[in-house]
Amino acid sequence: MGNSCSTTWPLNHCLNAPRTSSQSEDQNNILKTMSEPVILPASDKHTATVIFLHGLGDFGGSWYDAFKAYQIGKALPYVKFIFPSAPVRKVTLNMGLAMTSWFDILGLDPNVKEDEEGIEKSSIFLKELIDSEIANGISSDRIIIGGFSMGGAIALHAALTCAHTLGGVVALSTWLPLASTFPDALVSGDKKVNLPILQCHGTQDALVQLKWARLTQQAIKSMGFKQYAFREYQDMDHSTCDRV
Repeated sequence: MGNSCSTTWPLNHCLNAPRTSSQSEDQNNILKTMSEPVILPASDKHTATVIFLHGLGDFGGSWYDAFKAYQIGKALPYVKFIFPSAPVRKVTLNMGLAMTSWFDILGLDPNVKEDEEGIEKSSIFLKELIDSEIANGISSDRIIIGGFSMGGAIALHAALTCAHTLGGVVALSTWLPLASTFPDALVSGDKKVNLPILQCHGTQDALVQLKWARLTQQAIKSMGFKQYAFREYQDMDHSTCDRV
């Protein structure tokens, strides 16, 4: 997907280009109305589901637009696509500005304390969406979850701590949160080793640095996953691209 699919407010924009009070108020009023997931329904018999989570400051509708622009639903008529939006909360790293965020970010250093409560709550939220799809007749191995940046972090955490083995995970420009809790936090590890995981990262990502992504690569490989792929994209920053 093209660079236009990156977050609406990239982290460096949030830090370096503060909005006026009226702009902030207008934006927050809009974001507060985004509580319901945006859905791209299957155009044929619904037999599979993709749930994709956005990054910091973004919302589900932007990824809905991106998937529609690339006609992904048309190529996969049997798939229902779900694009949830994170709640609006104050983000410590962004000077306490309120924006959509799956959890708080206290800093960019990997040694900074993580928002364990926020991560786990968002992971539970995603797993509830998965359970809802299963209750509607979709087998867990026909459900793929994914996300960009912090959305991808929640997707990875949810997939590894979910009671079900899913059809796959797509993790873009992201990392495994609460990594020190694994492999103990891994649910049904013996059954999950065949879970397909695709992790993609730009070599010029200054926000979620490539070295962090490689640490995630090491962690996932150490847990014995057999269908794990890690792809680096030269000259790509904290965004997405069209390259395979």
